[in-house]
Amino acid sequence: MSLTLRVKLSFMMFLEFFIWGSWYVTMGTFLGMNLQASGTQIGNAFSTQSFGAIIAPFIIGLIADKYFNAEKILGALHILGAVALFMAYQSTSFQEFYPFIFLYMVLYMPTLALVNSVSFRQMKDPEKEFSPIRVWGTIGWITSGLTISYIFFWDSVDNMNAGMLKYTFLMASIASIILGLFSFTLPKTPPKATRGQKVKLSNILGLDAIGLLKDKNYAVFFLSSILICIPLAFYYQNANPFLAEIGVSDPTGKMTIGQVSEALFLLLLPVFFKRFGFKKTLMVGMMAWVVRYALFSIGDAGSGIYLLLIGIALHGICYDFFFVSGQIYTDSKAGEKFQSSAQGLITLATYGVGMLIGFAIAGQVTDLYKLQDGTHDWNTIWMIPSGIAILVVLIFAVAFKNESVSKETQNKPIEK
Repeated sequence: MSLTLRVKLSFMMFLEFFIWGSWYVTMGTFLGMNLQASGTQIGNAFSTQSFGAIIAPFIIGLIADKYFNAEKILGALHILGAVALFMAYQSTSFQEFYPFIFLYMVLYMPTLALVNSVSFRQMKDPEKEFSPIRVWGTIGWITSGLTISYIFFWDSVDNMNAGMLKYTFLMASIASIILGLFSFTLPKTPPKATRGQKVKLSNILGLDAIGLLKDKNYAVFFLSSILICIPLAFYYQNANPFLAEIGVSDPTGKMTIGQVSEALFLLLLPVFFKRFGFKKTLMVGMMAWVVRYALFSIGDAGSGIYLLLIGIALHGICYDFFFVSGQIYTDSKAGEKFQSSAQGLITLATYGVGMLIGFAIAGQVTDLYKLQDGTHDWNTIWMIPSGIAILVVLIFAVAFKNESVSKETQNKPIEK
């Protein structure tokens, strides 16, 4: 791969996740403080990610894989997405805001697969070439958080009260236009399927891999994956509002510690995987959720700030040791014939069904423990997902029987 092409693909990945990180982390804080949204409404806003994840396979399977070049669809979706983000930026109530963020997530979620498709189709050796390019996505997410906190200071107390967080949507909209136009300069990536070739619904939704659930171990893992998404939803929805409400300075910038941790533990995962095995690796990932929320429950913005920072830093273990390990496990169980279908099925189950349930529960719990002065009983709120994570750990520990994963599978590139 030429240096020019490597730079182009890296820039594409950088903007792809810079856009998402620009508004997603602070959306809960913005909606609660500036649009007076309830916890349930905030949960509904975050649930648009799940609806986008459910709809995305249809866009990829029925359009991108059959009729148009991937880079052209990528460009069109980001340009349309920029319009939706701009309308969200101009919204003055949750009722105005919700339709635009829903539309945006339906447009955005398919682009996660498209940037991978564009990248992989240009590579001769994806195992070596993909990771150095994909890491620029993580750098893009980190950069967005640092920009919000340390360049524009939109999440300072005074600026949040003044409604400045709405500019995160404007920043994301501008970046989306840039990526949309830039996408048309990317290498041509024509569809793999030919016109007239029949596309089955079972292929699109990953239902061809449903037979994996006949395996007791995989069925336990599948159920655990859905259940662990409930604690995950609490973090995505409530972490930034929680930090802002209790008075932590530059909360968005501090949350980028989680992405740095994610990149670090992704490198350590193969070592841990080889030494301790799959079951222990997953259990460590699930236990990290228990510890993280316990730390959030007892930490504070004063002398207990270090507890909160440790909780944020645990993101790498929480995500990599469970979800990335789960992708590896799914790949090994599926075999070559059903690899794509199996990954589609587990994505639909987690980011679709699991997160949809999680955001609904997180929203209701947040409303339930809202105090009369408008603040929240965060100690209790955080102990609930911690307790759910403990339950998932117990189910998994008892029902899942340890098994090995082949070395060949462990060395395959990971799609996030």
